[in-house]
Amino acid sequence: MNTSWQAELAESFTRPTDLLAFLELDEIHRPEFLAATERFSFRVTRSYARRMNKRDPYDPLLLQVLPDTRELIDHPDFASDPVGDLKAVTAPGVLHKYRGRVLLITTGACAIHCRYCFRRNFPYDTNMIGKRQEQDALDVIRRDRSVSEVILSGGDPLALSDERLARLVEQIDAIPHVRRLRIHTRLPIVLPSRVTTELVATLTETRLKSVVVIHANHANEFDRDVSEALTAFQKARICLLNQTVLLKGVNDNAEILVRLSETLFENGVLPYYLHLLDKARGTRHFDLPLDDALAIYQAMREILPGYLLPKLVREEAGRPYKMPVG
Repeated sequence: MNTSWQAELAESFTRPTDLLAFLELDEIHRPEFLAATERFSFRVTRSYARRMNKRDPYDPLLLQVLPDTRELIDHPDFASDPVGDLKAVTAPGVLHKYRGRVLLITTGACAIHCRYCFRRNFPYDTNMIGKRQEQDALDVIRRDRSVSEVILSGGDPLALSDERLARLVEQIDAIPHVRRLRIHTRLPIVLPSRVTTELVATLTETRLKSVVVIHANHANEFDRDVSEALTAFQKARICLLNQTVLLKGVNDNAEILVRLSETLFENGVLPYYLHLLDKARGTRHFDLPLDDALAIYQAMREILPGYLLPKLVREEAGRPYKMPVG
């Protein structure tokens, strides 16, 4: 069994002060980190940290993961379940929001804890498909012949072992009316060693059409290792798409987002969605006024060819699809 990525994951930073020391920013040690990390724990892979600029407290990658006391300020417009996931649960770990598609919460684990995560308050203990719930979840899909696509989400589904993931894909493959398998993941970006030969084989040795939707917010997230991981998918003819979240102080600039789209395309990935922030409790400091978002998007539209312009969208609870904005 290939365990290199798992060993690398085990070596992740789990204390903000250790990451800051690595970045030579230990002089901004702040005791209030403790309160923020008690509400939402801290994890950053060393691979991702190596792409951060040392001695730069405003590095756009660092700002995505660094705990902030503003996370402790509650606001009535920011909720624990901002996109209505819990109302869409039809069985433990099974979300059915959109026609023809079912999403499985495969794990609560992730290689990195992004502070803006819309599922940072999600009750994974009762709403994911562990080994005991897996068959019940698959039975839900078997009974509903309208389902043509299964989406693996989490946490991050690629936090599962190659063996566990292969067994799950094999069982989904055996459901005749399912035609597509979609994986939503940040691991190829933050832990590119996760893209193993076994993983690629799992996604190609199936009759299902596989789609991998990665999550990158800034061109600085790409390095040689990430490019090689994405090339492995590309060579296997796996469709690659990207979702970005518009984040105040991180990528709220048209030039930054244009560079991201161009970097994605250079790596065989098509920009898919540019999400307005999901208003999860503790994330308000990342939110951007709508007028600012629209101005940024218009500037992108004036620069990029249509196929490199992601759709600007907002997810609203109870809606049958992502809502276009602008």
